[in-house]
Amino acid sequence: MSTFSSARLIMFHKQSTSARTRFLQPAYGGVCAFEGLPPLAQTLDEPPEAGKVALHPGKLLHAAEDWIGMESGSLEAESGYRAWVDVPGGPIQVFLARFTSIDPPFAHAEAKGARFIDLTQARGMAPAELALLRRAYERVLGG
Repeated sequence: MSTFSSARLIMFHKQSTSARTRFLQPAYGGVCAFEGLPPLAQTLDEPPEAGKVALHPGKLLHAAEDWIGMESGSLEAESGYRAWVDVPGGPIQVFLARFTSIDPPFAHAEAKGARFIDLTQARGMAPAELALLRRAYERVLGG
């Protein structure tokens, strides 16, 4: 997925009846698809000067649907969530996407070595990924 080296995607499922929210954790152990953030990554409070032109998440969503083996429309971008991470080599933009299925696609995740986690299971992640996850959780609760 090197095509998306300047972008990452956090995917989540929110149960419609109970509002239980779970995040997809890829095999590497973080929450950013398709690869983790570099060790020196730091979240930014504002878009960097070079990041004023925002990427569109459409291609990233389609790539994620292909990666996890789900049909088009299985993920929807969560509007209002855009985050940036400062890394060596330039900023990375992070998007948030929601699975549209009634239940989390557990079997699809397991086939990729991924799993769904609750926020409390995120302990031990890199500080930048924890910060992004906290922002995502706040957005999901507010939206």
